[in-house]
Amino acid sequence: MQSEKALSFGRDLCTGCVLQCTSTVLRESTMQVYDNREQQSNRVLFFQVDIVVAREGGENAREHFTSFKKSYVNVQVVGGERGSNFRTHAPDFAELTRAHLASKVRTEYQDAMVLPDVIQAQQRTGIASLADRSKANPRSDILQDLEEQLGVKTKQNPRQGETSSAVALRPVAAAKAQPRSESNLQKALMRPEEAVHDTGRSMLNSALVRKKELAQQQMKPAYHPPWKLMRVISGHLGWVRCVAVEPNNQWFATGAGDRIIKIWDMASGELKLSLTGHISTVRGLAVSARHPYMFSAGEDKLVKCWDLETNKVVRQYYGHLSGIYALSLHPTLDVIVTAGRDASARVWDMRTKTQIHVLGGHRGTVASVECQESDPQVITGSMDASVKLWDLAAGRCMTTLTHHKKSVRALAIPPHEFTFASGSAGGRNIKKWRCPEGTLMTNMTHDAIVNTLSVNADGVLFSGADDGSMKFYDYATGIPFQSANDIVQPGSLDAEAGIFCSSFDQTGTRLITGCADKTIKIYREM
Repeated sequence: MQSEKALSFGRDLCTGCVLQCTSTVLRESTMQVYDNREQQSNRVLFFQVDIVVAREGGENAREHFTSFKKSYVNVQVVGGERGSNFRTHAPDFAELTRAHLASKVRTEYQDAMVLPDVIQAQQRTGIASLADRSKANPRSDILQDLEEQLGVKTKQNPRQGETSSAVALRPVAAAKAQPRSESNLQKALMRPEEAVHDTGRSMLNSALVRKKELAQQQMKPAYHPPWKLMRVISGHLGWVRCVAVEPNNQWFATGAGDRIIKIWDMASGELKLSLTGHISTVRGLAVSARHPYMFSAGEDKLVKCWDLETNKVVRQYYGHLSGIYALSLHPTLDVIVTAGRDASARVWDMRTKTQIHVLGGHRGTVASVECQESDPQVITGSMDASVKLWDLAAGRCMTTLTHHKKSVRALAIPPHEFTFASGSAGGRNIKKWRCPEGTLMTNMTHDAIVNTLSVNADGVLFSGADDGSMKFYDYATGIPFQSANDIVQPGSLDAEAGIFCSSFDQTGTRLITGCADKTIKIYREM
Protein backbone atom coordinates (compact mmCIF):
# COMPACT_ATOMS: atom_id res chain seq x y z
CA MET A 1 0.00 0.00 0.00
CA GLN A 2 1.02 3.59 -0.54
CA SER A 3 0.79 4.34 3.20
CA GLU A 4 3.39 1.68 3.98
CA LYS A 5 5.67 3.18 1.33
CA ALA A 6 5.22 6.61 2.89
CA LEU A 7 6.04 5.24 6.31
CA SER A 8 9.22 3.51 5.10
CA PHE A 9 10.28 6.60 3.19
CA GLY A 10 9.77 8.75 6.30
CA ARG A 11 12.03 6.45 8.25
CA ASP A 12 14.66 6.62 5.50
CA LEU A 13 14.37 10.40 5.49
CA CYS A 14 14.96 10.60 9.24
CA THR A 15 17.83 8.11 9.09
CA GLY A 16 19.46 9.93 6.21
CA CYS A 17 19.33 13.20 8.11
CA VAL A 18 20.92 11.62 11.16
CA LEU A 19 23.76 10.05 9.16
CA GLN A 20 24.54 13.24 7.29
CA CYS A 21 24.46 15.63 10.29
CA THR A 22 27.71 16.61 11.95
CA SER A 23 26.38 19.02 14.62
CA THR A 24 22.69 18.60 15.43
CA VAL A 25 19.93 20.23 17.42
CA LEU A 26 17.06 17.96 18.59
CA ARG A 27 13.60 19.24 17.75
CA GLU A 28 10.49 17.18 18.33
CA SER A 29 7.99 17.14 15.50
CA THR A 30 4.94 15.14 14.54
CA MET A 31 4.49 14.00 10.96
CA GLN A 32 1.03 12.88 10.00
CA VAL A 33 0.58 10.95 6.78
CA TYR A 34 -2.89 10.87 5.27
CA ASP A 35 -3.61 8.62 2.28
CA ASN A 36 -6.27 10.04 -0.07
CA ARG A 37 -7.01 6.59 -1.48
CA GLU A 38 -8.05 5.33 1.92
CA GLN A 39 -10.22 8.37 2.74
CA GLN A 40 -13.35 6.64 1.49
CA SER A 41 -13.06 3.93 4.12
CA ASN A 42 -12.42 6.53 6.86
CA ARG A 43 -9.08 5.03 7.80
CA VAL A 44 -6.28 7.32 8.79
CA LEU A 45 -2.65 6.35 9.25
CA PHE A 46 -0.85 8.23 12.01
CA PHE A 47 2.84 7.92 12.61
CA GLN A 48 5.31 10.06 14.44
CA VAL A 49 8.80 10.85 13.19
CA ASP A 50 11.38 12.59 15.31
CA ILE A 51 13.20 14.81 12.85
CA VAL A 52 16.76 15.75 13.63
CA VAL A 53 17.51 19.01 11.88
CA ALA A 54 21.14 20.01 11.46
CA ARG A 55 22.41 23.53 11.74
CA GLU A 56 24.75 22.95 8.78
CA GLY A 57 22.92 20.11 7.06
CA GLY A 58 19.63 21.87 6.27
CA GLU A 59 19.97 21.54 2.50
CA ASN A 60 20.06 17.74 2.71
CA ALA A 61 16.89 17.67 4.74
CA ARG A 62 15.14 19.99 2.27
CA GLU A 63 16.23 17.81 -0.69
CA HIS A 64 14.92 14.65 0.96
CA PHE A 65 11.63 16.37 1.75
CA THR A 66 11.24 17.62 -1.85
CA SER A 67 11.85 14.19 -3.32
CA PHE A 68 9.38 12.75 -0.83
CA LYS A 69 6.65 15.12 -2.07
CA LYS A 70 7.37 14.37 -5.74
CA SER A 71 7.36 10.61 -5.29
CA TYR A 72 4.14 10.48 -3.27
CA VAL A 73 1.73 13.03 -4.70
CA ASN A 74 -1.37 11.51 -3.13
CA VAL A 75 0.12 11.56 0.36
CA GLN A 76 -0.20 14.76 2.39
CA VAL A 77 2.67 15.17 4.83
CA VAL A 78 2.26 17.58 7.68
CA GLY A 79 5.12 18.15 10.03
CA GLY A 80 7.81 20.41 11.25
CA GLU A 81 8.18 22.82 14.10
CA ARG A 82 8.58 26.56 14.42
CA GLY A 83 12.23 27.21 13.74
CA SER A 84 12.85 24.22 11.44
CA ASN A 85 14.83 24.62 8.21
CA PHE A 86 11.93 23.71 5.89
CA ARG A 87 8.30 24.95 5.72
CA THR A 88 5.36 22.54 5.77
CA HIS A 89 1.65 22.52 5.08
CA ALA A 90 -0.89 23.30 7.83
CA PRO A 91 -2.75 20.19 9.06
CA ASP A 92 -6.51 19.78 8.73
CA PHE A 93 -7.01 18.59 12.28
CA ALA A 94 -10.82 18.81 12.16
CA GLU A 95 -11.08 16.44 9.19
CA LEU A 96 -8.51 14.06 10.63
CA THR A 97 -10.27 13.99 14.00
CA ARG A 98 -13.67 13.30 12.45
CA ALA A 99 -12.29 10.47 10.35
CA HIS A 100 -10.45 9.00 13.30
CA LEU A 101 -13.54 9.10 15.53
CA ALA A 102 -15.71 7.61 12.79
CA SER A 103 -13.36 4.69 12.30
CA LYS A 104 -13.04 4.16 16.04
CA VAL A 105 -16.80 4.19 16.60
CA ARG A 106 -17.40 1.85 13.69
CA THR A 107 -14.79 -0.59 14.96
CA GLU A 108 -15.71 -0.61 18.65
CA TYR A 109 -19.50 -0.37 18.37
CA GLN A 110 -20.12 -2.56 15.34
CA ASP A 111 -21.94 -5.13 17.47
CA ALA A 112 -24.22 -2.54 19.08
CA MET A 113 -25.52 -1.26 15.75
CA VAL A 114 -27.73 -4.33 15.30
CA LEU A 115 -30.13 -5.20 18.12
CA PRO A 116 -30.59 -8.81 19.20
CA ASP A 117 -33.45 -10.75 17.67
CA VAL A 118 -35.37 -10.93 20.95
CA ILE A 119 -35.42 -7.15 21.37
CA GLN A 120 -36.40 -6.62 17.74
CA ALA A 121 -39.33 -9.01 18.16
CA GLN A 122 -40.49 -7.18 21.29
CA GLN A 123 -40.34 -3.84 19.49
CA ARG A 124 -42.36 -5.15 16.56
CA THR A 125 -44.99 -6.56 18.93
CA GLY A 126 -45.26 -3.26 20.83
CA ILE A 127 -45.63 -1.20 17.66
CA ALA A 128 -48.33 -3.53 16.33
CA SER A 129 -50.34 -3.41 19.56
CA LEU A 130 -50.08 0.39 19.66
CA ALA A 131 -51.34 0.64 16.08
CA ASP A 132 -54.28 -1.67 16.84
CA ARG A 133 -55.21 0.39 19.89
CA SER A 134 -55.13 3.65 17.94
CA LYS A 135 -57.36 2.16 15.23
CA ALA A 136 -59.87 0.89 17.75
CA ASN A 137 -60.07 4.18 19.71
CA PRO A 138 -58.48 7.39 18.36
CA ARG A 139 -58.78 9.20 21.69
CA SER A 140 -56.04 9.21 24.28
CA ASP A 141 -56.27 7.51 27.64
CA ILE A 142 -56.43 10.90 29.36
CA LEU A 143 -59.59 11.85 27.49
CA GLN A 144 -61.13 8.48 28.35
CA ASP A 145 -60.52 9.05 32.04
CA LEU A 146 -61.98 12.55 31.81
CA GLU A 147 -65.07 11.27 30.03
CA GLU A 148 -65.62 8.64 32.69
CA GLN A 149 -65.30 11.26 35.46
CA LEU A 150 -67.61 13.77 33.75
CA GLY A 151 -70.17 11.18 32.60
CA VAL A 152 -69.76 11.80 28.86
CA LYS A 153 -71.07 9.11 26.53
CA THR A 154 -69.63 8.58 23.05
CA LYS A 155 -71.31 6.83 20.11
CA GLN A 156 -69.12 4.62 17.97
CA ASN A 157 -69.63 3.68 14.31
CA PRO A 158 -69.71 -0.13 14.22
CA ARG A 159 -68.38 -0.24 10.66
CA GLN A 160 -65.41 2.11 10.90
CA GLY A 161 -64.80 2.14 14.66
CA GLU A 162 -64.71 5.95 14.75
CA THR A 163 -66.77 8.61 16.43
CA SER A 164 -69.90 9.38 14.44
CA SER A 165 -70.60 12.99 15.46
CA ALA A 166 -69.56 15.64 17.95
CA VAL A 167 -73.07 16.02 19.36
CA ALA A 168 -72.92 12.46 20.69
CA LEU A 169 -70.05 13.45 23.00
CA ARG A 170 -72.44 15.47 25.17
CA PRO A 171 -74.35 13.80 28.02
CA VAL A 172 -77.37 11.92 26.70
CA ALA A 173 -79.92 13.65 28.91
CA ALA A 174 -78.59 17.06 28.02
CA ALA A 175 -78.65 16.21 24.31
CA LYS A 176 -82.35 15.32 24.46
CA ALA A 177 -83.38 18.33 26.53
CA GLN A 178 -81.39 21.12 24.82
CA PRO A 179 -82.16 22.31 21.29
CA ARG A 180 -79.36 22.68 18.81
CA SER A 181 -77.88 26.13 19.09
CA GLU A 182 -75.53 27.76 16.60
CA SER A 183 -72.46 26.56 18.48
CA ASN A 184 -73.85 23.02 18.61
CA LEU A 185 -74.46 23.10 14.86
CA GLN A 186 -70.89 24.20 14.31
CA LYS A 187 -69.70 21.30 16.42
CA ALA A 188 -71.94 18.94 14.48
CA LEU A 189 -70.37 20.05 11.20
CA MET A 190 -66.87 19.30 12.50
CA ARG A 191 -64.94 16.27 11.42
CA PRO A 192 -64.94 13.51 14.05
CA GLU A 193 -61.27 13.95 14.99
CA GLU A 194 -61.71 17.75 15.35
CA ALA A 195 -64.75 17.23 17.55
CA VAL A 196 -62.84 14.80 19.74
CA HIS A 197 -59.96 17.24 20.24
CA ASP A 198 -62.30 20.19 20.90
CA THR A 199 -64.37 18.28 23.45
CA GLY A 200 -61.26 16.83 25.05
CA ARG A 201 -59.81 20.30 25.44
CA SER A 202 -62.94 21.61 27.15
CA MET A 203 -63.11 18.59 29.46
CA LEU A 204 -59.43 19.01 30.32
CA ASN A 205 -60.01 22.67 31.21
CA SER A 206 -62.95 21.69 33.40
CA ALA A 207 -60.81 19.11 35.19
CA LEU A 208 -58.06 21.68 35.80
CA VAL A 209 -60.58 24.15 37.22
CA ARG A 210 -61.96 21.51 39.56
CA LYS A 211 -58.42 20.60 40.63
CA LYS A 212 -57.62 24.24 41.37
CA GLU A 213 -60.81 24.64 43.43
CA LEU A 214 -59.97 21.51 45.38
CA ALA A 215 -56.45 22.80 46.07
CA GLN A 216 -57.87 26.11 47.31
CA GLN A 217 -60.22 24.26 49.63
CA GLN A 218 -57.33 22.25 51.02
CA MET A 219 -55.28 25.48 51.53
CA LYS A 220 -57.99 27.08 53.62
CA PRO A 221 -56.22 29.31 56.17
CA ALA A 222 -56.71 29.05 59.88
CA TYR A 223 -58.96 31.58 61.57
CA HIS A 224 -57.22 34.62 63.02
CA PRO A 225 -59.05 37.36 64.94
CA PRO A 226 -58.93 40.83 63.39
CA TRP A 227 -56.50 43.48 64.62
CA LYS A 228 -57.48 46.94 65.81
CA LEU A 229 -55.58 50.10 66.71
CA MET A 230 -55.17 50.27 70.46
CA ARG A 231 -52.87 53.20 71.29
CA VAL A 232 -50.92 56.03 69.62
CA ILE A 233 -47.76 57.23 71.40
CA SER A 234 -46.04 60.52 70.57
CA GLY A 235 -42.65 61.63 71.81
CA HIS A 236 -40.03 61.30 69.11
CA LEU A 237 -38.97 64.26 66.98
CA GLY A 238 -38.03 62.17 63.94
CA TRP A 239 -39.07 59.12 61.99
CA VAL A 240 -39.28 56.04 64.19
CA ARG A 241 -36.90 53.60 62.49
CA CYS A 242 -36.54 50.64 64.90
CA VAL A 243 -38.31 48.93 67.78
CA ALA A 244 -37.34 46.13 70.19
CA VAL A 245 -39.37 44.38 72.91
CA GLU A 246 -37.85 43.35 76.23
CA PRO A 247 -37.88 39.53 76.80
CA ASN A 248 -39.99 39.86 79.99
CA ASN A 249 -42.57 41.93 78.09
CA GLN A 250 -42.41 44.79 80.60
CA TRP A 251 -41.18 47.52 78.26
CA PHE A 252 -40.06 48.19 74.70
CA ALA A 253 -37.49 50.51 73.15
CA THR A 254 -37.63 52.66 70.02
CA GLY A 255 -35.00 54.52 68.02
CA ALA A 256 -35.68 57.42 65.70
CA GLY A 257 -34.19 60.10 63.51
CA ASP A 258 -33.83 62.43 66.51
CA ARG A 259 -30.80 60.31 67.63
CA ILE A 260 -32.57 59.31 70.88
CA ILE A 261 -33.47 55.86 72.21
CA LYS A 262 -36.66 55.91 74.26
CA ILE A 263 -37.89 53.26 76.70
CA TRP A 264 -41.68 52.90 77.00
CA ASP A 265 -43.86 51.00 79.45
CA MET A 266 -45.69 48.19 77.70
CA ALA A 267 -48.88 48.34 79.78
CA SER A 268 -49.46 52.08 79.98
CA GLY A 269 -47.41 53.41 77.06
CA GLU A 270 -45.68 56.00 79.26
CA LEU A 271 -42.12 57.14 78.68
CA LYS A 272 -39.72 55.65 81.23
CA LEU A 273 -36.27 56.66 79.98
CA SER A 274 -34.41 58.44 77.17
CA LEU A 275 -30.89 57.39 76.18
CA THR A 276 -28.60 59.71 74.22
CA GLY A 277 -25.25 58.90 72.70
CA HIS A 278 -25.72 58.44 68.98
CA ILE A 279 -24.91 61.37 66.70
CA SER A 280 -27.13 60.23 63.83
CA THR A 281 -30.33 58.28 63.19
CA VAL A 282 -30.73 55.12 65.26
CA ARG A 283 -31.50 52.30 62.81
CA GLY A 284 -31.21 49.09 64.86
CA LEU A 285 -32.13 47.89 68.37
CA ALA A 286 -31.92 44.50 70.09
CA VAL A 287 -32.41 43.46 73.73
CA SER A 288 -30.53 40.41 74.97
CA ALA A 289 -32.47 37.65 76.71
CA ARG A 290 -29.31 36.20 78.31
CA HIS A 291 -27.57 39.37 79.45
CA PRO A 292 -28.70 42.72 80.92
CA TYR A 293 -27.61 44.44 77.72
CA MET A 294 -29.27 46.34 74.91
CA PHE A 295 -27.51 46.93 71.59
CA SER A 296 -28.06 49.84 69.24
CA ALA A 297 -26.69 50.81 65.83
CA GLY A 298 -27.04 53.95 63.79
CA GLU A 299 -26.04 55.84 60.71
CA ASP A 300 -23.04 57.23 62.63
CA LYS A 301 -21.25 53.87 61.95
CA LEU A 302 -21.33 53.04 65.68
CA VAL A 303 -22.58 49.96 67.50
CA LYS A 304 -23.19 50.52 71.20
CA CYS A 305 -23.76 48.13 74.09
CA TRP A 306 -25.93 49.60 76.86
CA ASP A 307 -25.92 48.27 80.41
CA LEU A 308 -29.58 48.26 81.45
CA GLU A 309 -28.66 48.38 85.14
CA THR A 310 -26.66 51.60 84.88
CA ASN A 311 -28.22 52.92 81.63
CA LYS A 312 -24.74 53.67 80.26
CA VAL A 313 -22.67 52.56 77.29
CA VAL A 314 -20.19 49.87 78.33
CA ARG A 315 -18.85 48.79 74.91
CA GLN A 316 -18.58 50.17 71.39
CA TYR A 317 -17.83 48.24 68.23
CA TYR A 318 -15.86 49.89 65.43
CA GLY A 319 -15.36 48.63 61.90
CA HIS A 320 -18.17 49.70 59.59
CA LEU A 321 -17.15 52.04 56.80
CA SER A 322 -20.55 53.68 56.43
CA GLY A 323 -23.94 53.93 58.10
CA ILE A 324 -25.45 50.87 59.78
CA TYR A 325 -28.99 50.00 58.69
CA ALA A 326 -29.77 46.75 60.53
CA LEU A 327 -28.80 44.88 63.69
CA SER A 328 -29.59 41.36 64.86
CA LEU A 329 -28.72 39.52 68.05
CA HIS A 330 -28.20 35.76 67.95
CA PRO A 331 -30.61 34.13 70.41
CA THR A 332 -28.22 31.45 71.73
CA LEU A 333 -24.70 32.71 70.97
CA ASP A 334 -22.83 35.73 72.30
CA VAL A 335 -22.76 37.19 68.81
CA ILE A 336 -24.30 40.25 67.20
CA VAL A 337 -24.56 40.89 63.46
CA THR A 338 -24.75 44.36 61.91
CA ALA A 339 -25.22 45.38 58.29
CA GLY A 340 -25.22 48.66 56.47
CA ARG A 341 -24.39 50.90 53.58
CA ASP A 342 -20.90 49.47 53.04
CA ALA A 343 -22.52 46.39 51.37
CA SER A 344 -21.34 44.04 54.11
CA ALA A 345 -22.53 42.35 57.28
CA ARG A 346 -20.16 42.11 60.23
CA VAL A 347 -20.22 39.52 62.99
CA TRP A 348 -19.04 40.69 66.42
CA ASP A 349 -18.16 38.97 69.67
CA MET A 350 -20.22 40.96 72.15
CA ARG A 351 -17.81 40.33 75.05
CA THR A 352 -14.42 41.04 73.46
CA LYS A 353 -15.61 43.53 70.79
CA THR A 354 -13.74 41.40 68.23
CA GLN A 355 -14.89 41.38 64.63
CA ILE A 356 -15.24 37.67 63.83
CA HIS A 357 -16.36 37.74 60.18
CA VAL A 358 -16.97 40.24 57.43
CA LEU A 359 -19.75 38.86 55.24
CA GLY A 360 -19.08 40.55 51.93
CA GLY A 361 -20.64 39.72 48.60
CA HIS A 362 -23.60 42.04 48.14
CA ARG A 363 -23.43 44.73 45.48
CA GLY A 364 -25.62 47.19 47.35
CA THR A 365 -26.65 48.38 50.78
CA VAL A 366 -27.56 45.57 53.15
CA ALA A 367 -30.88 46.79 54.56
CA SER A 368 -31.91 43.83 56.71
CA VAL A 369 -30.26 41.02 58.65
CA GLU A 370 -31.56 38.17 60.81
CA CYS A 371 -29.98 35.31 62.79
CA GLN A 372 -31.51 31.84 62.71
CA GLU A 373 -31.89 30.38 66.20
CA SER A 374 -31.98 26.67 65.37
CA ASP A 375 -29.02 26.79 62.98
CA PRO A 376 -25.80 28.84 62.94
CA GLN A 377 -27.04 30.79 59.96
CA VAL A 378 -27.24 34.49 59.06
CA ILE A 379 -29.71 35.85 56.49
CA THR A 380 -29.13 39.19 54.77
CA GLY A 381 -31.32 41.17 52.39
CA SER A 382 -29.81 43.84 50.18
CA MET A 383 -30.70 46.70 47.86
CA ASP A 384 -29.24 44.62 45.01
CA ALA A 385 -32.49 42.55 45.11
CA SER A 386 -30.80 39.45 46.51
CA VAL A 387 -31.01 37.44 49.72
CA LYS A 388 -27.93 35.59 50.95
CA LEU A 389 -27.73 32.74 53.44
CA TRP A 390 -24.44 32.62 55.35
CA ASP A 391 -22.75 29.90 57.34
CA LEU A 392 -21.98 31.60 60.63
CA ALA A 393 -19.23 29.17 61.60
CA ALA A 394 -17.30 29.38 58.32
CA GLY A 395 -18.21 32.97 57.50
CA ARG A 396 -19.05 32.26 53.87
CA CYS A 397 -22.13 32.41 51.66
CA MET A 398 -24.11 29.18 51.31
CA THR A 399 -26.91 30.29 48.96
CA THR A 400 -27.86 33.41 47.01
CA LEU A 401 -31.57 33.90 46.30
CA THR A 402 -32.34 36.14 43.33
CA HIS A 403 -36.12 35.72 43.07
CA HIS A 404 -36.86 39.32 44.10
CA LYS A 405 -36.95 41.97 41.40
CA LYS A 406 -36.30 44.97 43.63
CA SER A 407 -34.48 45.82 46.84
CA VAL A 408 -35.09 43.53 49.82
CA ARG A 409 -35.77 45.72 52.84
CA ALA A 410 -37.38 43.35 55.33
CA LEU A 411 -36.79 39.89 56.80
CA ALA A 412 -38.73 37.94 59.41
CA ILE A 413 -38.13 34.60 61.12
CA PRO A 414 -41.10 32.87 62.81
CA PRO A 415 -40.59 31.32 66.24
CA HIS A 416 -42.39 28.09 65.34
CA GLU A 417 -41.01 27.14 61.89
CA PHE A 418 -37.63 26.57 60.29
CA THR A 419 -38.45 29.13 57.59
CA PHE A 420 -38.16 32.84 56.96
CA ALA A 421 -39.91 35.56 54.94
CA SER A 422 -38.48 38.39 52.86
CA GLY A 423 -40.15 41.53 51.55
CA SER A 424 -39.36 43.95 48.75
CA ALA A 425 -41.20 46.26 46.34
CA GLY A 426 -43.52 45.32 43.47
CA GLY A 427 -46.03 42.55 42.88
CA ARG A 428 -45.69 39.16 44.61
CA ASN A 429 -43.05 40.85 46.72
CA ILE A 430 -43.28 38.81 49.94
CA LYS A 431 -41.74 35.37 49.71
CA LYS A 432 -41.58 32.51 52.17
CA TRP A 433 -38.46 30.31 52.14
CA ARG A 434 -37.48 27.04 53.72
CA CYS A 435 -34.24 26.91 55.71
CA PRO A 436 -31.41 26.10 55.51
CA GLU A 437 -31.15 25.66 51.73
CA GLY A 438 -33.50 28.54 50.85
CA THR A 439 -36.23 26.73 48.89
CA LEU A 440 -39.09 28.99 47.75
CA MET A 441 -42.38 27.93 49.34
CA THR A 442 -44.99 30.69 48.93
CA ASN A 443 -45.47 34.03 47.17
CA MET A 444 -47.56 36.74 48.81
CA THR A 445 -48.62 40.07 47.34
CA HIS A 446 -48.43 43.50 48.94
CA ASP A 447 -48.57 46.05 46.15
CA ALA A 448 -46.23 48.58 47.76
CA ILE A 449 -42.67 49.02 49.04
CA VAL A 450 -42.52 46.69 52.03
CA ASN A 451 -40.33 48.14 54.80
CA THR A 452 -41.01 45.72 57.63
CA LEU A 453 -42.17 42.16 58.33
CA SER A 454 -43.07 40.48 61.62
CA VAL A 455 -44.38 37.01 62.53
CA ASN A 456 -45.85 35.86 65.84
CA ALA A 457 -46.20 32.39 67.34
CA ASP A 458 -49.84 32.09 66.17
CA GLY A 459 -48.82 32.19 62.52
CA VAL A 460 -49.78 35.80 61.75
CA LEU A 461 -47.49 37.63 59.33
CA PHE A 462 -47.61 41.43 59.33
CA SER A 463 -46.25 43.58 56.52
CA GLY A 464 -45.96 47.36 56.65
CA ALA A 465 -45.31 49.46 53.58
CA ASP A 466 -43.88 52.83 52.68
CA ASP A 467 -47.29 54.24 51.71
CA GLY A 468 -48.87 53.39 55.07
CA SER A 469 -50.67 50.26 53.92
CA MET A 470 -50.49 47.15 56.08
CA LYS A 471 -51.58 43.56 55.63
CA PHE A 472 -52.04 40.56 57.88
CA TYR A 473 -51.45 37.09 56.38
CA ASP A 474 -51.89 33.54 57.49
CA TYR A 475 -48.23 32.52 57.48
CA ALA A 476 -48.92 28.84 56.76
CA THR A 477 -50.83 29.42 53.51
CA GLY A 478 -49.80 32.96 52.56
CA ILE A 479 -53.43 34.10 52.26
CA PRO A 480 -54.20 37.63 53.59
CA PHE A 481 -57.08 37.97 56.02
CA GLN A 482 -56.98 41.70 56.85
CA SER A 483 -55.86 44.94 55.20
CA ALA A 484 -55.65 48.40 56.72
CA ASN A 485 -54.01 51.80 56.29
CA ASP A 486 -52.01 53.87 58.72
CA ILE A 487 -53.75 57.03 59.91
CA VAL A 488 -51.40 59.96 60.48
CA GLN A 489 -51.64 62.02 63.64
CA PRO A 490 -53.29 65.46 63.41
CA GLY A 491 -50.94 68.09 62.03
CA SER A 492 -48.95 65.68 59.87
CA LEU A 493 -48.95 65.41 56.10
CA ASP A 494 -50.77 62.59 54.37
CA ALA A 495 -47.44 61.55 52.84
CA GLU A 496 -46.14 60.76 56.34
CA ALA A 497 -48.25 57.62 56.57
CA GLY A 498 -45.33 55.26 56.09
CA ILE A 499 -44.49 52.33 58.36
CA PHE A 500 -40.78 51.74 58.96
CA CYS A 501 -40.55 49.07 61.66
CA SER A 502 -42.71 46.61 63.57
CA SER A 503 -42.51 43.97 66.27
CA PHE A 504 -44.92 41.69 68.12
CA ASP A 505 -44.72 41.54 71.88
CA GLN A 506 -43.78 38.31 73.66
CA THR A 507 -47.41 37.15 73.85
CA GLY A 508 -48.07 37.77 70.16
CA THR A 509 -51.30 39.63 70.88
CA ARG A 510 -49.97 43.18 70.49
CA LEU A 511 -48.19 44.71 67.51
CA ILE A 512 -45.93 47.76 67.83
CA THR A 513 -45.20 49.84 64.72
CA GLY A 514 -42.94 52.85 64.14
CA CYS A 515 -44.26 55.35 61.63
CA ALA A 516 -43.15 58.28 59.50
CA ASP A 517 -45.41 60.71 61.38
CA LYS A 518 -43.06 60.34 64.41
CA THR A 519 -45.56 58.23 66.35
CA ILE A 520 -45.63 54.71 67.74
CA LYS A 521 -48.86 52.81 67.14
CA ILE A 522 -49.88 49.70 69.06
CA TYR A 523 -52.42 47.26 67.60
CA ARG A 524 -54.07 44.48 69.54
CA GLU A 525 -55.87 41.30 68.63
CA MET A 526 -59.63 41.59 69.11
